Order: sequence, then structure tokens, then C-alpha cells
Amino acid sequence: MATAAQWLEGARPRTLPMAFAPVIIGSAAAFGLGAFAPLNAALAAIVSVLLQIGVNYANDYSDGIRGTDNNRVGPLRLTGSGAARPQQVKLAAFACFGLAMLAGLALVILAQTWVLLLVGAGCIAAAWGYTGGKNPYGYRGLGDLFVFVFFGLVATLGTTYTQANQLSAAAWIGAVGTGLIAMALLMANNVRDIPTDSVVGKKTLAVRLGDTAARLTYVMMLAAAILLPLFLAYDYPWVLLVLLLVPACLRPSWLMLTGKERGSLIPVLKQTGLINLAFSVLFAAGIVITVNLA
Repeated sequence: MATAAQWLEGARPRTLPMAFAPVIIGSAAAFGLGAFAPLNAALAAIVSVLLQIGVNYANDYSDGIRGTDNNRVGPLRLTGSGAARPQQVKLAAFACFGLAMLAGLALVILAQTWVLLLVGAGCIAAAWGYTGGKNPYGYRGLGDLFVFVFFGLVATLGTTYTQANQLSAAAWIGAVGTGLIAMALLMANNVRDIPTDSVVGKKTLAVRLGDTAARLTYVMMLAAAILLPLFLAYDYPWVLLVLLLVPACLRPSWLMLTGKERGSLIPVLKQTGLINLAFSVLFAAGIVITVNLA
């Protein structure tokens, strides 16, 4: 029986900034449109966090029963380590998905955005299909696209839409930015796992690109995300606060480019997650300050 601490580690808390960042950005974009709704934002955050944890448990279960995590380098995996039975981990994943659906339904009813019911169903299906089922797309190098679409575009734009019933350039640019950083986090994880993923036929984008190109792609994703807000400088000049993150990006980028030992890449995950959270806070602050000073 896994301990509470092991279940917490299995939830992969280093990835949770990916869940909060798009909600912060999407809510700030709604504020810029004069339509910030705190309750809607809170429900969106609950949905996003539960989906993130559910994806993590589902990935733990699916990779564990396939043997992908048998000889991995990195934090504990509940199934692969034998700390929890596979069915327990699977149940935890579906419990998170179920709770996310309930919170999402409450948000849709509150915001009267019924079309998002279909989007929510697509999120659940995509979350399970990442590494679950007979033909998981995460094993074909499409996991990065899933992260960009659902933890970048869908989460951010959905947050804005359920508050403002419209979208803006700030919402789109923020969505792309946080999506790119989330992709960078996944890339760092997958670069670390290239040797073990290759053996079991898990052809992630990192495996397909190769070690060197995958590391360079991580740096390019971070750079593009930090520079994108420049397109908003005319309407929201204070959004350029995100450029303060440039120094914070240097260390994880250096580790990715030079770290030969797979274990040396583990800190990059936490650092990238914190960069995503900081990006969202500075982006949101830039919008709020600009609006208040107008």
C-alpha cells in the first residue's frame, strides 16, 4: 500500500504550475476585457488541476503496465515501482477525471457556455489517450501537441471565454506562451527518458528528434514564449515584465544543453514549472497594471 507521501509524489507536483498558469493568464485576459469573474476563475483552476493530476496518474498507470518505467531515472512512479497496484492508480486517475467533469459542468452552467461541454469531453478523452488504450498517441510523438493544445490553448482560452464570452489578442498570445513553456517541461522530461523510452518503443518527440536537437528545441520553446508578449507591448506595455524571466531561463537552458547525466536534468522540471508560473503572474500583472493606469 502506497503511503500518502508516495501518492503525492505520484501526482507529480512539479507539473502543477502547468495547471495554474493558463488560468491566471486567461483570467487576466478577461480582466483586460472588463469581465473578470473570481468564481468562474476558481472553478477553471479546479478543473485544470484535477485534469493535470488525472493525466499524471493515467500516465503512471499506462507506462507502468507496459514496463516503460521499470528502469527509469527520476521521481517515483507508483505502478512501475510497485508502490501501488495498477488498478488503484487507474482508479485514482478516473476519480480525478470525474471530479474535473463535475467542476467543469458547474462552470459551464454558471457561465452558460454550453459548447464547452464538448471541449471538456475532448479533454478527458485526450487525457486518457495520451498513454492509455491500445494506440496511445504519446507513444507516437504527439504528446507535446496534446500539452500545447489542452494545457495551453484550451485551458487559457476556455478560462477567458467562461468569464468574458469573448477572446482577445492577449488571451491568444498568453495561451501560446504558456503552452510553449508546458511543452518545454515535457521535452525536458522526455529528454531525460530517451534511453528507456527508446528501448520500449515509446517514440516521444524527444526520441524522434534525437538528444541534441531535443535539447535545443527546449531552449527555443522557452525563448519564443518569453518574447511573444512583445506583440502586446503597444496595448499593454507593462506586460513586458515577462522579460524579467530571461535570467531565470538561463540555468535550466544551460543544464539542458550541457547535462550529460540523465539525473542532472531532474531539476530542470521544477525550474521550468516555476518559470511557467512566474510567466503567468508577470503576464497577468502587466495586463492589470496597464488597465488600472489607463
